[in-house]
Amino acid sequence: MAAGILSIGLYLPGNSSLKEKRQVLQSLKMKLGNKFNISVAETDYQDLRQRAELTVAAVSSDMNLLRNELNRVLETIELRDGVEIIGHDIEFI
Repeated sequence: MAAGILSIGLYLPGNSSLKEKRQVLQSLKMKLGNKFNISVAETDYQDLRQRAELTVAAVSSDMNLLRNELNRVLETIELRDGVEIIGHDIEFI
């Protein structure tokens, strides 16, 4: 069994308030949670309106499937309007 942790730094250029940021992130977290079998949490930059860090955790018995799923999560976020990935890190346990 393997666990994968994906940390994603995000830039949210269109947000003018923390309320807008929360709406964008809540929508993104729900979409990711529904599409993939993962857990998602906002883990940093809670007080900045145009920055965010999301951390994704996933577990699988197959390392290749796990790696592919985390890469698909990144691709899904890249296609999202109003959200830019500024960095990411994947760790396997």
